[in-house]
Amino acid sequence: MHPIVIVGSGLAGYTLLKEIRKRDAATPVTLVTADDGAFYSKPNLSNAFATGRTAAALASASAEKMAADQNATVLAHTRVTAIDTQAQRIRTDGGEIEYGKLVLALGADPFPHGLAGSGAAGVLAVNDLADYAAFRSAVDGKKRITVLGGGLIGCEFANDLVHAGFTVDVVHLGAWPLERLLPVEAGQRLADSLAALGVNWHFGRTGKRVDASANGYRVELDNGDVIEADAVLSAIGLRPRTQLAQAAGIAVGRGIQTNGLLETGAANVYAMGDCAEVEGLNLPYVQPLMLQARALAATLTGTPTPVVYPAMPVMVKTPAHPVAVLPPKIGAVGGWKVECSDTGVCALHVDEAGRLQGFALTGSETGRRNALAKEIAA
Repeated sequence: MHPIVIVGSGLAGYTLLKEIRKRDAATPVTLVTADDGAFYSKPNLSNAFATGRTAAALASASAEKMAADQNATVLAHTRVTAIDTQAQRIRTDGGEIEYGKLVLALGADPFPHGLAGSGAAGVLAVNDLADYAAFRSAVDGKKRITVLGGGLIGCEFANDLVHAGFTVDVVHLGAWPLERLLPVEAGQRLADSLAALGVNWHFGRTGKRVDASANGYRVELDNGDVIEADAVLSAIGLRPRTQLAQAAGIAVGRGIQTNGLLETGAANVYAMGDCAEVEGLNLPYVQPLMLQARALAATLTGTPTPVVYPAMPVMVKTPAHPVAVLPPKIGAVGGWKVECSDTGVCALHVDEAGRLQGFALTGSETGRRNALAKEIAA
């Protein structure tokens, strides 16, 4: 009996393993991962400084414990180098593994920062537990951190780091943070709240070069401004890991393309989580991943179940000024209706008939997210 093979030990891979075991205790499952296979929740990486949590404290179980608890084989420090979809085998640096069903839960890689300069190699990104450990060690005893990118991860890190006592500069190409998700009033309120804590914003700017200096780094912006920093963190976005699938002849777009059952273009090969583009959508958030894991576990254990998404607001972890956003569907025709109070912003995206299509809530208004999500779902 060929096992179910899961590639990836992030939240997607391990959640799927747990969901399979809820339904089926016996089918052999092998999980293959390039890292140490410790179980942790990646979203916790961007708010762990203020709570003083080390990388070790964020890992709740080792690979060995996960394997024992879930009656599975976990192959840590094992890199998958190729997929042979004809023979239903994966090639790894430790040999070949046959599969009955293969699930790609590969995650995403940070965008290359593209910076010039003698300090460019020292620019850090935090995309997994090992990265987080390296980042903590790099900023130990330091003061000034420059964050490149004012999107979701950049804002969460800026809030966390300034809260932990660092001086934080954020360089962001947009005119306000999270400009792809938020109308200007909501983004401005978030920027102002973080600025009140001590975050220095550099809007409409990009980093050009990073040079090593006597006391750390000099970050030069596209307008010639220079920021002195002890450490530089790149948070300019992630791109789904599609190379392995593409090399195996599996169709990829922004992510590894699947249908509603999470099936790729190759028989018995599935994709889920940050690497997947499910029916045209790449949703790199926790809630879609959990729903995918539940549906796919059912499918893999004999009950084909398409993934169905309810209206899913995204919560941005910025305690300085919380944000909840449910973007309108791509191509939605309508506009923002914005109301601002002293304690928050409520922006509703409505069509011509006044029907709610999406929302962006900040501060005290975030309490309305579930009621509004229900209205959209209805």
